[in-house]
Amino acid sequence: MELSAHEKEFRQQRLANLATLQAAGHTPYGRAFARTGTLAEIRAAFAEGRPVQAAGRVVAVREMGKSTFAHLQDGTDKFQIYLQKNALGEEPFAAFKAIDLGDFIGVSGELFTTRTGEQSLKVAQWELLAKSLHPLPEKWHGLQDTEVRYRQRYLDLIANPEVRRVFNARSRILSFIRRFLEARGYFEVETPVLQTLAGGAIATPFKTFYNALGQPMYMRIAPELYLKRLLVGGYDKVFELGKNYRNEGLDRSHNPEFTALEVYEAYGDVRTMMKLVEELVSGAAQEVCGTMVVGPADGEKIDLTPPWRVVAYHDLVREHAGADWFERTVESARDWARARELDIPATMTHAEITHEVYDKLIEKKLMQPTFVTRLPAELVPLAKRCPDNPALVDVFELVVRGRELCPGYTELNDPLDQRARLAEQAGGDAGKLDEDFLRALEYGMPPAGGMGIGIDRLVMVLTGEESVRDVMLFPQMKTRAPQPDDPPPA
Repeated sequence: MELSAHEKEFRQQRLANLATLQAAGHTPYGRAFARTGTLAEIRAAFAEGRPVQAAGRVVAVREMGKSTFAHLQDGTDKFQIYLQKNALGEEPFAAFKAIDLGDFIGVSGELFTTRTGEQSLKVAQWELLAKSLHPLPEKWHGLQDTEVRYRQRYLDLIANPEVRRVFNARSRILSFIRRFLEARGYFEVETPVLQTLAGGAIATPFKTFYNALGQPMYMRIAPELYLKRLLVGGYDKVFELGKNYRNEGLDRSHNPEFTALEVYEAYGDVRTMMKLVEELVSGAAQEVCGTMVVGPADGEKIDLTPPWRVVAYHDLVREHAGADWFERTVESARDWARARELDIPATMTHAEITHEVYDKLIEKKLMQPTFVTRLPAELVPLAKRCPDNPALVDVFELVVRGRELCPGYTELNDPLDQRARLAEQAGGDAGKLDEDFLRALEYGMPPAGGMGIGIDRLVMVLTGEESVRDVMLFPQMKTRAPQPDDPPPA
């Protein structure tokens, strides 16, 4: 699409400044530049008269006749530089007037403190490192358009430096998770993202085709079945941090490509996993946030201090839907749910209505960390049944801020029971059964506990963000038509 008149004017002016700089001997997209350190490091080691070399993006310029003040910004800090015509020389000083906001430059000189007390760098030499052909977002108001912020995260990071807080926290959370698990003897592994069968969870997969093998493949929806193969093979403690893909909806808590942690421990069970996730999440909060009380500045705070509440699924339903809920008829349950504006088809069973009530009405009210345990077996086909009630499975769902953060299981290791449940889930379609996984179980898998944490949701909890798109650098967006401010085709 053709540039707007406004954008065309800006671009032409910057191209003219580029030509001016080239005529003055500057290479517009230059070489490497040896820095003394980042701007934050230079500030931390500030000393009057210290010679330094610094680099960054020009984000402010203030001309004052024969001198110019400017600010450089890198990924760590913002720092003032001072250019004086007499000290720098007439030609380099004049050429600097062709520098636009957004350009990258490298400078060398000595540190000093201004009369107002601001740490600054007096420039002896400067060079152009990269020319910006588009103006930066308006500095006083930042970049407010949410759509642009998600589509052009680079502009969001330039205009709204505070968003770095979230992504820096995310990096630290991932680092903490790895250190935490490795310190407890867990071994990090990688399993296939391309799989011949989509297993390990109930979800709609992305389909692709493997040309070299001449067969269809699926992007994994979960690594579970491969990680359990490793338990069969003799690994006692394993974990994987990686991407999963589910061809499903987009909303504030779901993205089709997401990061997850899965952990398995031989000879453990659901209680082993409860203790592990309590220690991991509360430890991450203390490490990254400096406190176990987290949440949005203007919303309900979440106290992650262990121990967390543990409540059985059926008891929780009774709390919210009535003590006699499980004695009601299907018709009575349907009427109750419809009266609360739930969409309940006439074909739904009592168990299906119950889970709809839990999913749509109850879960969102669980703000403080809560382990919901002893779920119906039909909801979790890969978990071991409760010894006192085979209709239930020995699992938990950790719910925080009204969303599931982490499921945990006493893993099913009975190959005959596993086959029967997967066959039921597949609706009799033998082609959907992972026969190699079932064969692996028949060689013997030790009793085990397992759990999985949605990393994007964990970051949301610890940073107080309300949308999954605010904790992902590049969330999925629908392709848009070309816009007026897009650069022209080459």
